[in-house]
Amino acid sequence: MNLSEVFRMAARALHTNRLRSILTMLGIAIGVFSVIGVMTALSVIQSSIESGLSFLGSNLFQFAKYPVIQTGGRDDDKYENRKDISFAQAMAFKRLMEQDAPVICLKVFSYGKPVSYDRKKFQGYEIVGTNEHFLTANAYSLAYGRNITAEDVDLGRSVAVVGADIEKKLFPNLSPIGKTIKMNDKPYQIVGVMESKGSAFGSTQDNLVTVPITKFFSDFGAAHRSVNIAVQAPSQQLYNQTLDKAIGAMRLARGLSVAQDNDFEVYSNDTLLTAFAQIAGTIRIGAFVISAIALLAAGIGIMNIMLVSVTERTREIGVRKAIGARKRDIIRQFLIEAILLSEIGGLFGILTGVIGGNGIALWFGISMIFPWGWAITGLTVCSMIGIGFGWYPAFKAAQLHPIDALRFE
Repeated sequence: MNLSEVFRMAARALHTNRLRSILTMLGIAIGVFSVIGVMTALSVIQSSIESGLSFLGSNLFQFAKYPVIQTGGRDDDKYENRKDISFAQAMAFKRLMEQDAPVICLKVFSYGKPVSYDRKKFQGYEIVGTNEHFLTANAYSLAYGRNITAEDVDLGRSVAVVGADIEKKLFPNLSPIGKTIKMNDKPYQIVGVMESKGSAFGSTQDNLVTVPITKFFSDFGAAHRSVNIAVQAPSQQLYNQTLDKAIGAMRLARGLSVAQDNDFEVYSNDTLLTAFAQIAGTIRIGAFVISAIALLAAGIGIMNIMLVSVTERTREIGVRKAIGARKRDIIRQFLIEAILLSEIGGLFGILTGVIGGNGIALWFGISMIFPWGWAITGLTVCSMIGIGFGWYPAFKAAQLHPIDALRFE
């Protein structure tokens, strides 16, 4: 028997018992879907994060009260009990590091604020109190107008640089430069507009307004606000040296003794990517465990169905052996049936897993991907399941004596 004939016979056997075959394939599909769906979603999110998490400029690191990724464990109480990084401490740090770093950006945030112009009013904007280095430190660029200046900060001027979303919503048909907007009923004159930066993690990065940090504290208050400090090293070669000096300067500004641990977090784009990679690795392990259990159950189902099939087709096997079929022909036929069951179910699981994983990409506006590596791995695993769990039924069928098989009723 040639291979094409064996495939045709296997396909006819599966077609004869359609419902049973579909249910068996469904078990495989669920197991493959669980791993492919999770891996596709993680790959989609990771590709977005690799670009979206680069919100800091090159050669930059940042000090903050809280870590950028919090796990919701007991350590959160430790971060919550830390003292805020005050504006005075941030300025003391700035004075200590001015000779070593060309860019020192101070920033403090207020979320969900209303912004209005004339009779138009929109909710949910991010107000950032900062200095002249915000654009550089956060990888934004100016579309037109001017940036906040050091003089604006020193004098606490009521000026603002707005994101592209505010330009589109409040000023669709005219230039916002020179116009006065209100935030919490506080007037600010727009002096510049930022280039659109797009979205990250499904959220826009253009719905912000930057104002001088001194004016921010004056209008929105300084209580319960912690200042984030972004620092740019002069070059990649001086990055580690600048980081070491900055940690020492931050400890001095915070008034820490030699014996005390750091009561602040320091991170960069690389540390953010590393932190996400650790979380993604944990999720991948969980997905593997879940899918392995599901695939094991599906494999047992395949063995059970194939044993039933051998019993039902005992007389057929006897006829085939009586007219010259060899043991390896019988083994090959039943193995191919098991592999077909497993592979068709695996293909369906891969298809639905990719669709489900990329559904997250559509939901958050992220570029879709096809995980070729995981898809090939899934098909390979399905083949191994088909062979591993189909071998015993195939071997049992091949061992049947033709005379006994022909007598079987």
